[in-house]
Amino acid sequence: MLRPKWLLLSVLLISNLFVIDFQALCQDYKNPNLPIDTRVKDLLGWMTLDEKVAQLRSTWSLVPRVNEELIHNPKKMDSLYGAGLGLINPDFENTVEQQVSLRNEIQHYFRTKTRLGIPVIFLDESHHGLLAQQADVFPTSIGLGCSWDTSLVERVYTYVSAQASSRGTSMVLAPVIDVARDPRWGRTGETFGEDPYLCGLMGSAVVRGFQGSSTGDILKDHVAATLKHFTGHGESLGGINQGPADYPERVLRSFHMEPFRLAILRVQPAGLMPAYVEIDGIPCHGNEWLLKQVLRKEWGFKGVVVSDWWAIDQLFQKHMVASDRRDAALQAFRAGVTVDLPMGKNYQELVGLLKEGKISVAAIDEAVAYLLRLKFKLGLFDQSDTISLQKARQEINRPEGRYLALEAAKKSMVLLKNNFHILPLDRNKIKKIAVVGPCAGVNYTGDYSGIPIHNVSILEGIWDEFPGKVVYAKGVSLSQNGDSISYNNYQNSGLIVAPDPAENKSMIDSAVEVAKDADVIVCAVGENEQYSREAEGDDHMGDESKLELPANQDELVKALIATGKPVIVYLMHGRPRGIGYISQYANAIIDGWFTGEESGHAFAKILFGDACPSGKLTISIPYSAGQLPIYYNRKPSEHFYAYVQEKKTPIYAFGYGLSYTSFSYSHLRVEAVHGRSAVVAHVSVDVTNTGAVAGDEIVELYIHQKVASVTRPVKELKDFSRVSIGVGETRKVEFDITIDKLSYWNRAMQFVADPGIFEIMVGGSSTDLQKADFDYKP
Repeated sequence: MLRPKWLLLSVLLISNLFVIDFQALCQDYKNPNLPIDTRVKDLLGWMTLDEKVAQLRSTWSLVPRVNEELIHNPKKMDSLYGAGLGLINPDFENTVEQQVSLRNEIQHYFRTKTRLGIPVIFLDESHHGLLAQQADVFPTSIGLGCSWDTSLVERVYTYVSAQASSRGTSMVLAPVIDVARDPRWGRTGETFGEDPYLCGLMGSAVVRGFQGSSTGDILKDHVAATLKHFTGHGESLGGINQGPADYPERVLRSFHMEPFRLAILRVQPAGLMPAYVEIDGIPCHGNEWLLKQVLRKEWGFKGVVVSDWWAIDQLFQKHMVASDRRDAALQAFRAGVTVDLPMGKNYQELVGLLKEGKISVAAIDEAVAYLLRLKFKLGLFDQSDTISLQKARQEINRPEGRYLALEAAKKSMVLLKNNFHILPLDRNKIKKIAVVGPCAGVNYTGDYSGIPIHNVSILEGIWDEFPGKVVYAKGVSLSQNGDSISYNNYQNSGLIVAPDPAENKSMIDSAVEVAKDADVIVCAVGENEQYSREAEGDDHMGDESKLELPANQDELVKALIATGKPVIVYLMHGRPRGIGYISQYANAIIDGWFTGEESGHAFAKILFGDACPSGKLTISIPYSAGQLPIYYNRKPSEHFYAYVQEKKTPIYAFGYGLSYTSFSYSHLRVEAVHGRSAVVAHVSVDVTNTGAVAGDEIVELYIHQKVASVTRPVKELKDFSRVSIGVGETRKVEFDITIDKLSYWNRAMQFVADPGIFEIMVGGSSTDLQKADFDYKP
């Protein structure tokens, strides 16, 4: 209920020694002992319309910038931000000292100089580490997903949350849980791969790490997480970023929406970001069915919906479904977008829209309540401490971070080929190693990377393990305007300037001369972030029309193989690349993706056998772009026939990955569970380490409904387990089949589990499986 204006004035009773602020005494929202909903309701009652709308807006590190001149100009500050503000977006290039100082000044203003003292939320990007200077960088999601280790993922993001919160960050715009079904897309590396179940579980682990719980509570030294991008973003038309995702509802729900459903049900993330894309002609930021009917009503999401940057603007500037800014604001607000990022200009129109009767006070209150509830959950109202620069510095360059980055990198790398067990290399039998390639001397860390203090290249990692016995040649240049700092490649460099083929040819000849005297060649090829990043405009591209390695790299590999020396290829990239020649002729291949600041050390440990490779692919590697789309969970008629000149199967399939040891599977058992439990069957299998070294095996469980009311994929991942198994040891690995895992969207668009025969498949990849039938009888 709105209170009369006179109640908003402070009534002061001044005595000899006491000043009593009766307004503060009456403001229940300041009482930390009251329930959050009570505090939210009370605060809404104190707020004016302008103050409410201000909470639904944001800005970019405050524009104009807060400096000594502005912060000491109360009149100007009040004119800009006197009504308050919801969120403040990051300034990526600030130092730790600048960031802490700026945020302390900003928060002090909002807490002490605005009428109601409502704090702001400081946002940051934290895709695979805090996007900031002097921050640890971990493997990108496509690499980290290949670990299939949800415990590791949770530990990584627990560490990242501590680093972020120490700098005053309250909320992060991560994780990305889009399902990547077209590797031409430049943001493929930000995803966990092509499977909705895996993306949902990995995304849930990220949220647990960020928030510190599965209940929606956000613990101390943790941050609020934001799922993105809802939905269809990972399979846009032509692989072009932000392109249409015109798929039927059943396809959207079965694949692209499923990771979001799983994460919301399992871990209650604080935020969600819609996708830029359109679905059936309706952009996600103006899609009421998506954001209200499905997200709020069906799934019960109670968090904040933040727009993607300038996505509301796109409603009238790109999609052309709104006539102007006011119309775009109306459509987004009605659809259910809570906060306008990054500048909040569109939601300036909400006051006028309310006065015109196009939106209601109740609708404004509902939206504001979502954001206020988050601010209370974060404890922002109950904190008076400033951000500690000392604590922020303590979170920099911690040994724990580097150890964790090393573990994550080792578990993320995938051994794709190992002819005649050439790996691991025997140090005692090798006198000289040639390290060659554009991805050897520089460790590219991928899109949305911060700038780590230490960043270990492949060359450096091998040298540390084999000092004095390494020779190096760059081989080719990836581009003429690339940088050794990944942040500059994806954030600041414009159009890529292709290398000169003649210069690359000369470099290849030089590399061959260097490699001739070596016993073995390690060739590191792939891409830098200029080839694999978020496309944002004609001068900032990131999507590909073809998947072959760029910049004469195949020619480099061919020349090295022609020397007759053993060639071990290391792949550094964000998306799968067409590596047909390499897969056929290289002696060994390790897929390292963009695996973070410890890539070099992790690879060297695997190269010399100090670590046993255990990663498995979470996305299929095609021969060429002509095979696309290609994914393991295809429909029965999909890729039914082969092409005239190319196979219908990928080079390497989802779930595939080799080890230095070997595993056998036996005694697959499926036992029905009767009763009213959600568990309907229990599955177990014996896995034996039949090799000569201990190792980790990733056991994968798939299902297939043999007959259904609509076509079902030939197989669907429904569980997995990473297990460590000693030499000669047998481990019994067990899974539960629940009704939810059997359910699908039937012909009537109901999410149900039909009675009938299900094929249960368990094994070490999507193409090497033991099978048993299960007759589901509800």
